[in-house]
Amino acid sequence: MTTILTVDDSRSFREMLSYILRTAGYSVFEAEDGVEGLEIAQKQVFDVVLTDQHMPRMNGLMLIENLRSLSEYETTPILMLTTESDNGVKAQGREAGATGWLNKPFDPERLLVVLEGVISRHSAKIH
Repeated sequence: MTTILTVDDSRSFREMLSYILRTAGYSVFEAEDGVEGLEIAQKQVFDVVLTDQHMPRMNGLMLIENLRSLSEYETTPILMLTTESDNGVKAQGREAGATGWLNKPFDPERLLVVLEGVISRHSAKIH
């Protein structure tokens, strides 16, 4: 089963996202900010990470940079799910190592399609 780490400071958003992902058959773990997300990711390796950008203690870009510095996460798909739509921030996300970007609010079906796509591409690269 594919395991996904969701990182977002909004409890209601994490709960909604977890519901969507669990209903689709994924195993989901939650973190409320980048610091907690990094701590969890260092204890267990995830197949995909979904992160918000604007969070206290450690934002999404810093989380991505920290994850990419770990050998276990060099190629792991990491998607930003955020209200941020500025092209400069998107460029920073790509530079930090984000695999992709979805703006909030998003269509749950679109999220699942994008997720399946990045998981498939990642699986193809490692096989």
